[in-house]
Amino acid sequence: MSLRPMDSEMKRRMSPPLSLVTIASMTPKCHHVYIEDENIAALNLNDKPDLVGITVNVDTVYRAIEIARKYRRRGIKVVFGGIHASACPTDIIDFCDAVCVGEAETLWEQIIEDCIRGQLKTIYSNPEPTDLSLVPVANWSFIEKKQKYLYYNVIVTSRGCPFKCEFCYNSCDYVSRKYRNRPVEDIIDEIKAIGRNQIMFIDDNFIGNIEWTKSLLDKIIDMKLVWHAAVSTNIINHPDLITRMAESGCRSLFIGFESINDSAVKSVGKRQNKIPEYEKLIKLLHNNGIMVNASLVFGFDGDTTETFKQTLDWLVKNRIETMTGHILTPYPGTVLHKKLTKQDRIICHDLREYNTAHVVFRPSCISPDELRRGYKKMYENFYSIRNIWRRRPQNKRILASYFLFNLGYRKCGRFVSFVGRLGLMNCIGKLARRLSYGI
Repeated sequence: MSLRPMDSEMKRRMSPPLSLVTIASMTPKCHHVYIEDENIAALNLNDKPDLVGITVNVDTVYRAIEIARKYRRRGIKVVFGGIHASACPTDIIDFCDAVCVGEAETLWEQIIEDCIRGQLKTIYSNPEPTDLSLVPVANWSFIEKKQKYLYYNVIVTSRGCPFKCEFCYNSCDYVSRKYRNRPVEDIIDEIKAIGRNQIMFIDDNFIGNIEWTKSLLDKIIDMKLVWHAAVSTNIINHPDLITRMAESGCRSLFIGFESINDSAVKSVGKRQNKIPEYEKLIKLLHNNGIMVNASLVFGFDGDTTETFKQTLDWLVKNRIETMTGHILTPYPGTVLHKKLTKQDRIICHDLREYNTAHVVFRPSCISPDELRRGYKKMYENFYSIRNIWRRRPQNKRILASYFLFNLGYRKCGRFVSFVGRLGLMNCIGKLARRLSYGI
């Protein structure tokens, strides 16, 4: 994982790679599987596995290629998977033995069998959406050094998103057009297997199927959980659902507001966002004791240098607890990348820069340097001591978690990361849970 200028090492140690844990969990038991994560320790590249699987993100693709090269020189087969490999398989096939495109549940066992027979195919893909009842409950015993992560209580309940915003990977050709949920019973089993009272649901959109979400809430409401998720802004249309979420333990939601500029969200097909309703939604969430993590993107067509100040004022006025900012990034394979390529606006092809902290295209109403500087200043201003105090929640129940995130993660993140590297990251997570939620 590459770090952005505003990130600390803590980001690398947030949680183990759930995708690899899932793949390991579904590997036939006759095979020995182990997971290595370069985010927390140096890789042992002198081992001798029969097959190496590497999950590839766009900003880590060069490192993945470097690792693959070392194994392939010794005759060890390498399979690439993950979001960038799925979006652009033909771009990387020359650097591995096979590419797994999209969901692996129905492909992984076949890949293993073909490897054993010496008959690996170049590309594995399944044109049909995976039946999510096939997704196993994650077996966290494959992660031997859990204490080095902040938490490992992460669960995915669905695949995909009902919306196809142009800048999102969900607009790629490989993504199934069908939004699906895992069986509710499987989610309950996984919560019980984790054995923690705090759960991070890390779906693209936790409310992609409102009726399914309600059925899950009915099951967990008596489990005394504290939980967090990501939702789309159209949750404003379901105030009863927000109340039910709070009653069942929801304490924060990551929401893709993206921009307070109406033309900006429309320019990338984000039709579900109704900017006039933003403040009503925020107030409703705050009244229910739910913190808001606002996801914002800068650099849309129509954004100017004034956009940063206007957005900061809006964030402070509405007491937004946390903000995750991004520079608009045209990920290869997305509709946005195809559009900007056609317009000859891509100015950087170094994929290491594609981590939402660099300007890799030519904006329409602002210079690349103005966008870069405005974005950096936005983070500095939003997380300044003055604005942390001005944004403090009026709901006292969430004050502790608010200050822990804003101060412990953002302002003092480098110091906390240093302590975490001593093998205490999970202890830090436990302390934060105790102080924030009393669990």
